[in-house]
Amino acid sequence: MKVHSISSALLYLLPLVLSYPLIKGRHNDTRTDPHPAADPQHNASGVPDRCTDEGFGAITLDDDGVIHYFRGDTVWTGFQGPPQLINESWAGLTGPIDAAFRNHNEKKPQEHQRTYLFKGSLVWSYFAGKLVTGFPRLISQEFPGVPDDLDAAVECHRGECRTDSTIFFKGDTAYIYSSGEQPPVKQRHWPLGICTAAVRWLERYYCFNGINFTRFDPVSGQILAPRPLDSRDYFFRCPGRGGWYFRLDSSKDGWHPWPLNHTWSNLQGVVDAAFTFANRMYFIQGSQVSVYLSDQIYIPVAGYPKAIQEEWDVSGVTAVDAAFTCPHSSDLYLIMGNKLILVDLTTQKRYGEDRTIIHTNLDSAMCNTHGLYLLQGPIFYHYKNVEELLSSRKAPAPGDISSYFLDC
Repeated sequence: MKVHSISSALLYLLPLVLSYPLIKGRHNDTRTDPHPAADPQHNASGVPDRCTDEGFGAITLDDDGVIHYFRGDTVWTGFQGPPQLINESWAGLTGPIDAAFRNHNEKKPQEHQRTYLFKGSLVWSYFAGKLVTGFPRLISQEFPGVPDDLDAAVECHRGECRTDSTIFFKGDTAYIYSSGEQPPVKQRHWPLGICTAAVRWLERYYCFNGINFTRFDPVSGQILAPRPLDSRDYFFRCPGRGGWYFRLDSSKDGWHPWPLNHTWSNLQGVVDAAFTFANRMYFIQGSQVSVYLSDQIYIPVAGYPKAIQEEWDVSGVTAVDAAFTCPHSSDLYLIMGNKLILVDLTTQKRYGEDRTIIHTNLDSAMCNTHGLYLLQGPIFYHYKNVEELLSSRKAPAPGDISSYFLDC
């Protein structure tokens, strides 16, 4: 039997939010913390420990898509990276950090994808690992109308917000900043409570309060989750917490992941392929498809599981090796052997001719803003997009899954 697809490990490594931003080299109500904040931030060895109850002062992705967690003078990188002093990787800066975000503004290429970090009345800006010339600057100069001593910040993309903008949090007030509008700042009082950190992760927005987090709507501030969740079960690896374990399957020499705390009720056995679309998670097991609503609490959709050919108009397809969707598209790609089958998820129908690809015996696939990844045993192949895959007559150089995706 085929091992559990590696894309499920990557897409669902953190059951809520998908794990791609953790790729190496390249994230009661919120005012109530069920974990007391009295634990020291160091473990018995004296090394700062991200898994204690304090939470973080700031969280952000950088221009390569790597997520960083800031607390005091310490920063942790990725899913399981060790602690570092902030000034070892962020030149000219020491903690504690008040807020941080990765800018998104395609109309201003020189500022697009810069990472901004805030402390007191000052802001630092970094790109490609270097401090941008002219920083640090006063917040009032770089972001006029935004207050000092912030609690949190997060970028909002055009299409998810009305325009490319940044949401700054201080107390119970949100300051929506857009440099292309007049006035550039609009104040909102949202029901979120205090956000001690915030982050955008694969088109979703999260407010952290201590170690807990909740998902919210970046336009209305509406809370989109029935209860806060503990970030140690979703955003990074902590001993004894929820999440995933990994082991090598001797028959396939591939990764076999499965959750320690099973997140999807009624889902049993090996998963061949998994993908998300329109706030739903799809799991394919043999000839069957199971579907779950994916707004933090994974609720099985009534009427499932059902046969693949009952869910989609794909005669002749009784099992798949991999499945994936790409951002901002309703196309589903099913991989069966060396065949790529295209399904329109809005009509549930197959369309176009099946295409032949140069790969066979794939374990899984994933597609995001950084491209298309095909996974096979302990290695992966990267393509810019589906078109490049279809036009390729020779496979690109393979990469190592454990070092590239899992920080091992």
